[in-house]
Amino acid sequence: MKITKDNATLLVIDVQEKLVPAMSEPEKCVDNTAKLIEGARILGLPIVVSEQYPQGLGSTVPAIREVLDKEIDGTIIPANIIAKRAFSCLDEEKIINELEKVDRDYVLVCGIESHICVLQTIMDLSEKGFIPVLVEDCVFSRKENDKTQAIKRAAMEGAIVTTYESILFELLGSSTAPEFKAISKLIK
Repeated sequence: MKITKDNATLLVIDVQEKLVPAMSEPEKCVDNTAKLIEGARILGLPIVVSEQYPQGLGSTVPAIREVLDKEIDGTIIPANIIAKRAFSCLDEEKIINELEKVDRDYVLVCGIESHICVLQTIMDLSEKGFIPVLVEDCVFSRKENDKTQAIKRAAMEGAIVTTYESILFELLGSSTAPEFKAISKLIK
């Protein structure tokens, strides 16, 4: 079944101030994730955001926060960011409630760290009946091998593995979509 903007949501996991600098590719982490979020915004996807123990690991990095926060009639509406302590996002009731409220089958997953919070969330999404979509160039770990193994395990656990460019164009569906020019410009 094709993933469309009407049957998908985006889950952004723990792209935080003290975690991003420790990633193997911190600039790519922020750049790719920002493009995915901006594309999701253009397409009108619901977005759910987590922060792992923000008191110790800091807030979502400013470059990501900028694309998460919405401007409506000249007023900035901050993103709904949900703090958690468990590794899996689905161990946080507020996150499950948000995912159930938007009632979408596919959950696009990006964030940190691939082999811990991202992977455990993927496993729980599958178990709860969602279809997880791992956006592999928008998940990161401190060590590349941890990321590589997490992607393999996520696929074994039922995740669809894709890239941000591929999923954004799949969500568009056609070059006649009204969002096509904005998405094309974003990808360049």
